[in-house]
This record gives sequence, structure tokens and C-alpha cells, in this order.
Amino acid sequence: MTSPFRRDVVLTAFVLAVPLFLLALRGDLTADEVITRLPWCLAAGWAAVALIRWASTPPKPQPTATPAATDPTEPAGQPSSS
Repeated sequence: MTSPFRRDVVLTAFVLAVPLFLLALRGDLTADEVITRLPWCLAAGWAAVALIRWASTPPKPQPTATPAATDPTEPAGQPSSS
């Protein structure tokens, strides 16, 4: 599980919070509204990083099929004559 305080999660949350800070600087949001919305930016950053990590993880390799079974009537180590 991805920690909500990893460096990439916090950086993504900060990028998502930039418009929030700009709206606060412009005077459209109060400090209380900004503080109330910051955890949502952290949650969105965590979700985005978790989704990207899930999508970029390569699938587990499938086990290879075993070679065809040898004929039990042939002696071991002898190649078949056909």
C-alpha cells in the first residue's frame, strides 16, 4: 500500500493544491475553506500515484509450459529415431 506521505504523493498533492492556493491569494477562498480542502488534495494525490503505480507495474510472468512428455517406452537419454 502506498503511504499518503511519500515524496511523490506529497508532490502530486502540492501540484493539485496550486489552484487552491491561487484562489486563496486572489481572495475567492478563505483560509478555513483552503484548510478544509487541502486533505482532499492529499487524497487525490495518493489516488493518482496509486493508480499510476498500478498501471505501470508489469504483469507477473506466466509459467512456461513443460516440454512434451517423452515416450515411456524409449530408454532415458536416447534420442528417438523418428
